[in-house]
Amino acid sequence: MKMDVRIGQCMTVGVFTLPADKTVRDAAKLLKSTRVGSIIITQKGKAKGIVTERDIVYKVIAAGKDPKKTKLKAIMARPLKVIRASDKIEKAALALRANRVKRLPVVDKDGRLVGIITEGDLVRVYPGMVDVISELQEIRQAKPNERYTGICEICGCYAEDLKRDEGKLKCEECIDEEAV
Repeated sequence: MKMDVRIGQCMTVGVFTLPADKTVRDAAKLLKSTRVGSIIITQKGKAKGIVTERDIVYKVIAAGKDPKKTKLKAIMARPLKVIRASDKIEKAALALRANRVKRLPVVDKDGRLVGIITEGDLVRVYPGMVDVISELQEIRQAKPNERYTGICEICGCYAEDLKRDEGKLKCEECIDEEAV
């Protein structure tokens, strides 16, 4: 059983962006209307930074700045730390912790913004992963001649009659192929 959950499978798509020359008030209105906690800031069409609700409160409101005059480029966090959609979610969890952030923009292989991964996304996926790990442990502890129904860990096909072989669940065809 594979545990290769990729960021692209659990990220949030439909990231909201604003140009860097827009004001903090513009960002606050967008945050309110979309009910999201952050906006990716762009310059010349490329993602360059991020502004969060916390940035607005700490860097503008608490600092006594005018949200109507303060440009997003003045408060955005940069350089923008990103992660690839093809990376495993374990890498996202480590990156969030290492960078001490709650969200990371997700890019494709060409560096284009395709989504955002948040702590909430990871928490949403976690219960399913715990179930898979528990099932995998039960299978590993089973008797060698017990039979199972499920997905072969070698070919990925569904089989009514799986056997545990070398610590993996295998269908008869895969067991026979390896014997040859």
